[in-house]
This record gives sequence, structure tokens and C-alpha cells, in this order.
Amino acid sequence: MTTTREILVTSALPYANGSIHLGHMLEYIQTDIWVRFQRHTGNSCHYVCADDAHGTAIMLRAEQEGITSEQLIAKVQAEHEQDFSNFNVSFDNFYSTHSPENREFSEYIYRACEAKGHIASRTITQAFDPEKQLFLADRFIKGTCPKCKTEDQYGDNCESCGATYSPSDLINPKSAISGATPIQKDSTHLFFKLPDFEELLKQWTRSGSLQSEIANKLAEWLDSGLQEWDISRDAPYFGFEIPGQKNKFFYVWLDAPIGYMASFKNLCDRTEKLDFDHYWNKNSNTELYHFIGKDIINFHGLFWPAMLHAADFRTPTAVYAHGFLTVNGQKMSKSRGTFIKAGTYLRHLNPEYLRYYFAAKLNNKVDDIDLNLEDFVQRVNSDLVGKVVNIASRSAGFISKKFNGQLSSAVSEPELLNAFSNEQYAIADYYENREFGKAIKSVMALADQANQYIADKAPWVLAKQEGSEQQVQDICSTGLNMFRMLMIYLKPILPIMTQDAARFLNDNLAWSGLNTPLVGHSIEKFKPLMTRIEGIQIEAMLEDSKVEVAKELALKEKQG
Repeated sequence: MTTTREILVTSALPYANGSIHLGHMLEYIQTDIWVRFQRHTGNSCHYVCADDAHGTAIMLRAEQEGITSEQLIAKVQAEHEQDFSNFNVSFDNFYSTHSPENREFSEYIYRACEAKGHIASRTITQAFDPEKQLFLADRFIKGTCPKCKTEDQYGDNCESCGATYSPSDLINPKSAISGATPIQKDSTHLFFKLPDFEELLKQWTRSGSLQSEIANKLAEWLDSGLQEWDISRDAPYFGFEIPGQKNKFFYVWLDAPIGYMASFKNLCDRTEKLDFDHYWNKNSNTELYHFIGKDIINFHGLFWPAMLHAADFRTPTAVYAHGFLTVNGQKMSKSRGTFIKAGTYLRHLNPEYLRYYFAAKLNNKVDDIDLNLEDFVQRVNSDLVGKVVNIASRSAGFISKKFNGQLSSAVSEPELLNAFSNEQYAIADYYENREFGKAIKSVMALADQANQYIADKAPWVLAKQEGSEQQVQDICSTGLNMFRMLMIYLKPILPIMTQDAARFLNDNLAWSGLNTPLVGHSIEKFKPLMTRIEGIQIEAMLEDSKVEVAKELALKEKQG
């Protein structure tokens, strides 16, 4: 008998100063499908996340809106939770990094690092806004590019010519916050001594915990020599004050990943069935997985395992990175309406369309994923409506009308149904290895077989012939059993459609049911399980996105 795995899964924390968009949803949908698959096949799998609620950007946004930082993060969290719920993302806990648990763990890990000599202190010189009285990160400084002379460029790179430089190289630099000319000012900062962990990280990054392309990228940093990591920020700052320091705060990226631990601890305290230490102690046999975007691999692949190790916690079993989302082959664009918020999408389209399309495109590599809207419409309509739902709608009517909702009392096509159930091993492997596109390819090949079987047997012709009742019942029962297996396979991707199919079939669609066809079983009257996407819905969504962008710009101008 196989042992049930104990798994803890996280997605990267969304930043609490703005809405969730479809680029974000790629990650939460990918993670949720994997989590649902684990639960579907009988594993114990907990999925936690939180809003990343600290930093200068949040403090400034709250100021712009004339509310406190706490009010801003509460408002944004409510919106985020609504969007995730509407996309059927099955978090066990969605929390906030601005929490007592996160403060406690951040202080604990910092003190453990400090006690072991992994914290350094030194004076650095930074740009300072004399009007707002705060130190400026590179992104809060704008000026003319020193290379191509394009105006209004950020302090670290030029969007026009692609040059990278230091903010002090900018011509006519200005604070992006107040418009004042920055001055240079000294400040004492605290640093995490990442080079202390070089050997550990060389081993860990090559241990199979990372995709090969991510391990190769991190090897470039490891080979060129690790730098100490600045973990402090000066007041004013929205975050946790560093113990033993005055007016010094933890940099947002120190306490953000610790938010995974805090969210899980909050879940443990609320449920009392889960033991935090069982999952996080350094000798734990449980599994810990982080799903992230490729842009934050340095934090998760270097700083995070080093900090965990320093504080005697376990390191992740694996960190899975994915690429970015493009729309119609290009970066998401506000002017074209392709910078689509989750809430905007949901006003126009069924969330399961996007879950299915992303799954069809996803693999276990770090490639970017393109949401081609024309292909999106065609694929959802063809696969889900034209193939999968079609099997049920072609078979159910006869069973309801002619056989009082009763399936045949015996399996008439055992070899065909066995062929369908035997695919479970390959499909399970695809899910486990995050090869969702391959899983869908296999399921759609089965759907084609099912439709071909029904077309060849033509029960609508037989139904008109006397004495063919048993044949019609057998064909349609076989059709519905094939449909049932397809829905079991698609359950992690399409939770709502599966729920509706489960009601129709009077069955819980458990993975274990793949080996046991329904015989002599009553079904309910069939109702359409999914409707086609119309082009007009896509157009309306894009127009709505443009309106959203215009509203935001108007608000910024008013506040600016």
C-alpha cells in the first residue's frame, strides 16, 4: 500500500498595492491544478499564500489615496481574495505578511542569523529625497538616460535603449515621488552575509530542487561570487522594525518568503490538526514546494534556503519557476486593452475557460506562455464544448427518455473502457511533473475516441429500429462512462464543470473510480455543462480593460 504524502505548497505572494491580473493568475492556476491533483489522488496537500503587504510602494500608494497603509492592504486583500475565490483557487489559508506570526518568524530568523555571525553592518551612500525625507530606491529616481539622452527614464535602466547604469549617472535626476533633486546621504545598513553559504547553495541548487535552466542561471551568480544582501531600510517605511535597531526596518524581501511560514502557522493554530514543526523542522519528511515566476529566482533559490538553513529550518523540496504571460504574442499592453485584470476577465468570461487554456499551454519549463485570444476561443469551444460535453449530450438524452435515467446493468465494451482507465498512469505522471499540456493532449485523444465510437455506433439510428433498445442503452452507457473518466481526469483543471458533471452522473468522480465503471446506475437529467465563447465577449473584455486603465490614469492625475 502506498503511503499518503504530506505536502505543503505555496505560490508567490501578490503585492498588496494593486489588482491581480491574468499574468498573476497564470501562477495561481498552475499551482492550484497541481494541488488539486495531489488531493484528487489521495495525498494530504495544504496550499497557503498571503498578500505581500510591506514596502515603500505600499506606503506611498496609501498616502496617494489618503488612507493608512493598514487600510490600503485590507482593501486590496479583500479584492485579491474575491478574485482568487472566483477563479476557484483552493487556498487552505490566504493571509498577510503584516501579521503577528510573520513578525515573530522574521525576528526569530534574523536573531538566529545574527547569533551565528551572518549579519554585517556598514555605512552606504544612497540617493535621498530632501523634500519627502526618505531614501530612494533606484525605481523612485527618474532622469535623462546618460547613453541615448531619452528623458523620464528610471534610475537603473533605460527602456528606450536598454542601457543599465547607476542612478548617479542619470542626467538631471529627479525624485519620482516629489520631483525634488536627490542628494547623496550616508546611512548604516544591515547585510545578510550570503557568501557564508556558498558551499551549501552550490550543493542545494544542484540537488534536483530546481529546474535545470534555473540551476544554470543561479550557477552564474555563484560562480561570479555572491554578494552580501542588504536587508534593512530606513524610516519612514511600512514594515517590521528590526529588533535592537532604531528606525531600521526589515526590507520587504526579507519578510515576504517568511510569509509562507506565517500563513501556515496561522492555519495550524486555527485548525489544531496540523503541526507546524512537523512540516518545517530541518529533519522533516514532509514535502515543501514553492511555485514562483522566473523573475524572483534569486530570492527563492539563494537568499531563502540560506536563511532557512541559518535558522535551522528545513529547505524547500523544490522551487518551480514559470515564465511570463504574453497576450497575442506581445507583452501585456494597457493601450491595447490586453493588460487584463482578473476582475475584468470575470465580468465577461467563465474562469474555467482560462484554467483550461493555461493548462493546455503549461509545461514544466520556464518558457513564457502566450494567451492568443483567437486560439483561446477556438480551443475552448472545440475541446470542451465540441468534444467533451458533446459526448455527454449525445448519450444522456436517450438514457433519460428511453431508460428512465438507468445505465446498463453490465459493461458492453470492457476493452474500450479498460483502454480509457489505463491512461491514468501516464496522465498522473504528467500532472505530477507539471506537464499539464501533455495531460490535456492525452485526455483530448480519448475524447476523440469516445466521439468516434458514438458516431460509428449511431444510437440515433438504432433508436428508430425495433428490438435495438439494449444496444442503444449499452452504447449510451458506454459513452457516459467514457465521459465520466474524462471528467475524472480533468477534475483538477475544471472544478466547477466537474461538480456539475458529478451531480448529473450521481457520482463523486473520485480518481479511484477510474477502475470501476458505473453499471445499473441512475443519472440525472442532462443540463448543458459549458457554453461556447463568442468573439463579442472577448471584444467587450478588451474594451472594458481600456476603460479600467483610463480610470486609473485619471485617478493618478487627480492625486498627482
